Amino acid sequence: MNWRYLAWGGVAVAALVAILGGGWLLTLPAASTYKRPPPIAQEEHDASIAALKPPKRQRPLIAIVGINEMTETTDYLMPYGILKRADVADVVTLATERGAVTLFPVLKVEPDATIAAFDAAHPDGADYVIVPAMSRDDDPTVMQWIRRQADNGAVIISVCAGAKVLASAGLLDGRRATTHWFYLKNLRDNHPQIHYVANRRIVIDRAVATTTGISASLPMSLTLIEAIAGRAKAETIAREIGVDDWDARHDSSAFKFTRPFALTAIRNALALWNRERLGLKLTPGVDEVSLALVADSWSRTYRSHAVTFAATDGVQITRNGLRIYPQQVATDWPAARLLPPVGTTPPAQALDQALDEIETRYGRSTVDFVAMQLEYPRPPAARNE
Repeated sequence: MNWRYLAWGGVAVAALVAILGGGWLLTLPAASTYKRPPPIAQEEHDASIAALKPPKRQRPLIAIVGINEMTETTDYLMPYGILKRADVADVVTLATERGAVTLFPVLKVEPDATIAAFDAAHPDGADYVIVPAMSRDDDPTVMQWIRRQADNGAVIISVCAGAKVLASAGLLDGRRATTHWFYLKNLRDNHPQIHYVANRRIVIDRAVATTTGISASLPMSLTLIEAIAGRAKAETIAREIGVDDWDARHDSSAFKFTRPFALTAIRNALALWNRERLGLKLTPGVDEVSLALVADSWSRTYRSHAVTFAATDGVQITRNGLRIYPQQVATDWPAARLLPPVGTTPPAQALDQALDEIETRYGRSTVDFVAMQLEYPRPPAARNE
């Protein structure tokens, strides 16, 4: 008889969990709608550009730092690809230790140097340090290095949840700042001296800049190009990558943990029988921005994971010289699970194209789920509104 008691006990526990879970879901807000906010005042924009002017060199030195264990894909690759394309600064990728940097949720890259090698080559430090989101907010090597760079006069810029790394390093205390919506409460609870600024993609306060969401590295990079080389240069690069405007406007209220977001996460995560490994072919000269956006988007559905492949296990050299390792050695991939080639559209449009394809494959709720993770304000036309 014991097995019957155990079985009924299991049913009771499952029912209790379902009831409690259902109650929690009912407490969440309904779907939110992005409303395009008014333009940024010219005075505010001019002040931001002035605050980002190169602090040291006529041709600035920009360092993008990550930890080898896990650093966010788009945060690391998008600023690199856009800034290298612009050719207005010397841009290097760094890691805390020797060896490859594993990027989340997909890709693995070989950085240009370690932070120790960078310090030996540039004892006066960088002009700008870009800090992506990392799996650890309190890595002591990263925090000490960022503090030294700030003390040497570098402008420190975080992308997305990279703000948590800056906060752990003490660089946001008493400053105005922002971050990805998902981590905002945690940031404010653990660092109450931070002055949160809503409705801005980029917030700059005394040589420290923070940004919202993963997709904010695109407007941040263009704003930095404008500060270094002027508006005309930034407009040229914007056209090349498929962007119409890039000011700091944002509707923060549209990005939150909603009931549809939670339901989609639960439903997709529980669909264990319906997982897909989608092949993304690595080719020489691939654009870093397009690759990052496509691979990142498809790996956030909870239904699929992008897998980069190439005919050999050697590194593939990207458009701007970054070395990327394929995750799998293969000459081809089953056609039904092969993602379209990267690089056939401008980089920014590659994201919209990937989101359209995700919607076609998995439905509206999943594409909204992915866009919410990226904190990406999809154009209304893309949502069939």
